[in-house]
Amino acid sequence: MLATCISRATLVPVFKPRATVFLRARWYSTPTELPLPNKSKVWKSVDEAVKDVKSGDVLLCGGFGLAGVPDTLLSALVKRKDVTRLTGVSNNAGAGDSGLGKLFNSKQIDKVVASYPGGNKAFEALYLKGEVSLELCPQGTLVERLRAHAAGIPAFFTPTGASTAVEDGSIPTRYNEGGFANGVKIPGIKKESREFGGRKYIMEPAIAGDVAFVHAWKVDEVGNCVFRYAQQNFGAVMAKNAKLTIVEADEIVPTGSLSPNAIHIPGIYVDRIVQSTEPKQIEYMTLAPSPSSSAEPSILTPEKEHAQKMRHRTAKRAAKELKDGYYVNLGIGMPTLVPGYLEPGVSVWLQSENGILGMGPYPSTKEEVDPDLINAGKETVTLLPGASIFDSSESFAMIRGGHVDVSILGAMQVSQAGDIANFMIPGKLVKGIGGAMDLVSNPDKTKVIVVMEHCAKDGTPKILKKCSLPLTGARTVSQIITELAVFDVDRKNGHLELVELQEGVTLEEVKAKTGCDFKVRRDLSKL
Repeated sequence: MLATCISRATLVPVFKPRATVFLRARWYSTPTELPLPNKSKVWKSVDEAVKDVKSGDVLLCGGFGLAGVPDTLLSALVKRKDVTRLTGVSNNAGAGDSGLGKLFNSKQIDKVVASYPGGNKAFEALYLKGEVSLELCPQGTLVERLRAHAAGIPAFFTPTGASTAVEDGSIPTRYNEGGFANGVKIPGIKKESREFGGRKYIMEPAIAGDVAFVHAWKVDEVGNCVFRYAQQNFGAVMAKNAKLTIVEADEIVPTGSLSPNAIHIPGIYVDRIVQSTEPKQIEYMTLAPSPSSSAEPSILTPEKEHAQKMRHRTAKRAAKELKDGYYVNLGIGMPTLVPGYLEPGVSVWLQSENGILGMGPYPSTKEEVDPDLINAGKETVTLLPGASIFDSSESFAMIRGGHVDVSILGAMQVSQAGDIANFMIPGKLVKGIGGAMDLVSNPDKTKVIVVMEHCAKDGTPKILKKCSLPLTGARTVSQIITELAVFDVDRKNGHLELVELQEGVTLEEVKAKTGCDFKVRRDLSKL
């Protein structure tokens, strides 16, 4: 006997001796007539939406530079003068009256966990005077610590920061009142280390947030979120992490109007939604040079013009290391000049740590500028056909996993063994680690090239037997390119080999300006 189909169910025959039993099998997990939950998460008042933030909370603040910063929510929190002693967790420490800068100006923050706070000079001064605490964290580690807690993972091991000040805890969390000269009040945090497969890793604890402020593009009334371009950065992992997640939206749309395929944050993670009202800001509006600008007379001093010429010379030589189709990450400063000197027939995919693969040139006009499209240096950029956008967690998975072919960075110092220091001068300068420690964390798969001036401004060598500044990475650099010469680095044995001299440079000059011994290639060539 066969069953017949009826609505949403089928009668399935089950044969037993001398009997036939019919079982009812559903095609759906819930009846179709079940109504959708109609509770909206939208709050009309931003002030009311932040009313449950309290003193001592750990506040997760999305954004990279000024892209994707939840300034509407932060402005509302500034009005809450009763809320103090906050711990702010963010990639940056804000700038001026944007991002965490708002809470520094209102003196509501006592501690910051960040990767690159150096863009906020006011914060840097407070830290160096012992008036605020800082837990300096590599950018990829920071986003992974946030993601780990969101996923119920208490800690994890990473190669980033191994054999550096991050491992040994030598970066002070807080100085005594009066600053660096008066000693350390709260020391840095030492990390446990272990070896896996012959490589050293350090254990990093997850970060738990009490409240997350996130800025998204489109958000429906039940909390599903879509980001726009580089607006993603830390937003998704922070939204998933906190006990209370509040999202400010450029557009609040009806439930069901967003494609399920487009959702970056499912509504389960979002508690409250408000309308974004603060204008978007741009930290560094950067336009491509016009063709006519090259013909204009230089307004630089002879010294600065010479320095600029040397920087371009270094970048031009570095471009020869890039092959067609390479995936390349460029640090800020001199490395950004390299794409302008790619050889004919060579095209590369530029990866930016804030979540772009396929980054294009600077926009040609102000009309092309988009505040949601910036690079790692917070400069305005464009996208190439075939580009993709993702969050910071995905970005640093690419980087740590060795999927980037070449990473080109600047440096303050490099040792003969390939150690690199490029993020701070104790007691004087706190630029921040940013993504540099992650970018050098897998040197066997990602070739690390340093481009820099051969000597510091005071004439002292920057290529040394041993770095005197805190390390960004140990035995990670494979090649050093300066305005004077090119060195290959034997990371295993800790030796340098001079392989090329720049035009007009002698071997004697390089020896005089290099702070360590080096081998000289037998067929030493000039460029």
